[in-house]
Amino acid sequence: MTVILARTATAEGEAARNAALDEARRRGEDLLIFNMNGEQLDPEGDELDGVSVTFRTPDARSRDAVGDLLDVAQATSASAIVIGIRHRSPVGKLLLGSAAQQILLEATVPVIAVKAPQG
Repeated sequence: MTVILARTATAEGEAARNAALDEARRRGEDLLIFNMNGEQLDPEGDELDGVSVTFRTPDARSRDAVGDLLDVAQATSASAIVIGIRHRSPVGKLLLGSAAQQILLEATVPVIAVKAPQG
């Protein structure tokens, strides 16, 4: 099985990366890093901090990175998805939507939501 990290280039994304590595190590599973913005955020390689790692990005023709992530989770029989979250006002949620919220509501596997440390 595999732990999937929904990776973004934010403080929340960095906190989620660390949590996903810990979770994969704890479960004795591989880590699949799904770069939500389509960019390679981590160096190429097949191992990161002792965990076997693979990378994926959304389909270049797709406009639905969350849908692509959920499809990958199902295709790989993922054991969990790790996401970074941040506080948003109710109006911000209403106007802009939330990829994290969509993942939480639509994922068929457990989702681990991680906040960035306060600093």
